[in-house]
Amino acid sequence: MNILAMDTCFGACSVAVGKTVPPPAPLGTTAFETEFELRQTGHAEALIPMVERVMAKSEVKFDELERIAVTTGPGSFTGMRIGIAAARAMGVTLGIPVIGVQTLSVMAEAILKSRMLASGRVDHPILIAVDARQSQVYSQLFDKDLKAEPNVLSYLDAAKLAPDAKLIIAGSGALDVAACRESLGLPVSEVHENLHPNAHILCEMLFGLSIDQLADFPAIPLYFRPPDAKPQDGKSLARAS
Repeated sequence: MNILAMDTCFGACSVAVGKTVPPPAPLGTTAFETEFELRQTGHAEALIPMVERVMAKSEVKFDELERIAVTTGPGSFTGMRIGIAAARAMGVTLGIPVIGVQTLSVMAEAILKSRMLASGRVDHPILIAVDARQSQVYSQLFDKDLKAEPNVLSYLDAAKLAPDAKLIIAGSGALDVAACRESLGLPVSEVHENLHPNAHILCEMLFGLSIDQLADFPAIPLYFRPPDAKPQDGKSLARAS
């Protein structure tokens, strides 16, 4: 299995290629090449050169790819569209499936993996909280006993989630949510403010997905708001939208 994964949703751009290593390596062995770069702008200019470099390092040819994966949001309007448009274009050109995974799920998976490697278990629910501007956060609670959906909430409303649980809070809005939570007297276990979605984690997630499950992961952007940019009007000739 050869998989190309990419993320452009928030304040980073990342690409990964994962491949199954043939014998004599043990069955199920995988190898990854990846690049990750923090950036607030310029995702469109950075993405394709990054894909080309990672593909070259992986020694996987484009016609050897079997799946393409991309984060679908929540995220910035422009960032989501850059990644999804690139993934769809490659998928159509190569004739292979394009798989979309929600951004906050990829971030939660990173926390889960690090906790499992460190201690072999995850003791507390995970709250992903990413700055959405306008005094809000993109938030989602991950708990083995709860199927929660992503949402956009005020810092205070996000802080009130799972009031009885000692939460692990991660993402660019984590510090503010944790501060609100502590002001309410609610428990916090850990805070990870510098967590970003990473295509390496996304790529790893896809190796566990069967062909029958692909339809459950469409590459469709997850919007919570209309775009900030709007067509100009009030001119002698209004711009077409």
